[in-house]
Amino acid sequence: MKRYVLMLGIGLLFLVGLCFLTAPAHAQEKVFSLNYAHFMPMTTQQAQLAEQWCKEVTKRTNGRVKITFFPAGTLAQAPLIYDGVAKGIADVGWSFLSYTRGKFPLTEVIDLPLGYKSGYVATKMANEYYRKFKPKELDEVKVMYLHAHGPGLLSTKKPVYKLEDLNGMKIRSTGLSAKIVRALGGVPVGMSIGEAYDALRTGVVEGIQIPVEALQQWKFADLTRYTTENYSSAYESAGFCVMNKARWNSLPTDIQSIIEKINEEWIEKTGRLWDQMDKDGKVYAQGKGIKFITLSKTEDARWAAKMTPIINEYVASMKAKNLPGEEALNFSMGYLKENQLSLQ
Repeated sequence: MKRYVLMLGIGLLFLVGLCFLTAPAHAQEKVFSLNYAHFMPMTTQQAQLAEQWCKEVTKRTNGRVKITFFPAGTLAQAPLIYDGVAKGIADVGWSFLSYTRGKFPLTEVIDLPLGYKSGYVATKMANEYYRKFKPKELDEVKVMYLHAHGPGLLSTKKPVYKLEDLNGMKIRSTGLSAKIVRALGGVPVGMSIGEAYDALRTGVVEGIQIPVEALQQWKFADLTRYTTENYSSAYESAGFCVMNKARWNSLPTDIQSIIEKINEEWIEKTGRLWDQMDKDGKVYAQGKGIKFITLSKTEDARWAAKMTPIINEYVASMKAKNLPGEEALNFSMGYLKENQLSLQ
């Protein structure tokens, strides 16, 4: 009997020890399945780079995180992606904050015509702004990283060398870019980017404000003849890659650390991509016969002066909302002054 009890005790100890040995292995084998909403089609380099982010997360977590990528708005359309992530419809999402203008008032500082010359610089600045101000308007989600495309320049059917050439010209523009067109003397005409091609083809509009990459990607080089390099009055659009907060908090800390490191790399990759696409777009457009017009220093200063009321309006609006708009503006302008040339 004593021998039986001894053998039973040894057996139980063996089983308990086995449980302790195998528990960590089973815990490590847990797979976290996520979905990722993106509004651009897979033919675009932006969607392809986002899908690479998904694959990199899976690779570096040794398969513990698997992400299903939904491009072309198949999970959520562009204006709905942020709220979709916040509400858990999507676990991860990529889009632009300007699609829900007014929801992110302080962060609209990134979109102001501050004299950007590079999407890379704008992307780096956007993330430094976020680290410094941690705006509560983005607290609903876990921010992976922010990004910003290249300067939105003026592409037209007729040449625009000076403000007077733009007077009364109908330009496709929305949101902040519409304010810029109006301030410059043009007539803003609102419509989606998808409607703009036909509007240019049929003469509904005579020009469009877009990053240079869109001359190639959206084929606007087929319908315009000139691009005015109005950097001092060019618009920007801040974009985001965010994760649902509950899903983020459900991930083990080691996985979170891995993703954070990948995010830092994707700030670089995304900013560089925007600039490379602009360079490729310019080569493509010039091959189509597009003439790029460089404003004289005097004329450029005239265009920049027209932006002052828009910038002042932002500061006043933030003050009314008790938000540090002037601080955000000063930070952004200081960052550009210090880094515009060195980071390009």
